[in-house]
Amino acid sequence: MQNSDKTTKHIIRVATTDLDGSKGIYIALKKIKGISFNFSNAICNVLKLDKSKKAGDLNPEEVKKIEDVIHNPQKYKIPAWLLNRRKDFETSEDKHLVVSDLKLQKEFDIKRMQKTKSYRGIRLSQGLTVRGQRTRSHFKRGKGKLGVTKKAKGGKK
Repeated sequence: MQNSDKTTKHIIRVATTDLDGSKGIYIALKKIKGISFNFSNAICNVLKLDKSKKAGDLNPEEVKKIEDVIHNPQKYKIPAWLLNRRKDFETSEDKHLVVSDLKLQKEFDIKRMQKTKSYRGIRLSQGLTVRGQRTRSHFKRGKGKLGVTKKAKGGKK
């Protein structure tokens, strides 16, 4: 038997991302690209939402408020250290980007580094590691593999 007064949606759409309605709102918000567990926690605290409340039980007004917090976090006094784009390169302002905006901005940053021929830009363009990892025994995908090569079975004797 289901409650006729409460309808739980299986999928809700927040910030152009489909969220699982059976999960808690705190967990479901983390599925949006650009929202970490800290930012998800801040959204729940600012809007005074129960973190264990199912995402499918949210009413449309609450969904609109969540989207507004995601797109305008400074308006809700979310601290700047929680934002994912502090001191933007072009505008020098603190922003929080999600989904396609985040992906596009990351591509622009990589292109800028490649254009200026910075160390990171060169390594990214070659498909190598950027943060000082050793590449002798790991990262063996693609061309330019290093290490030991095995002889083919059944070869010449």
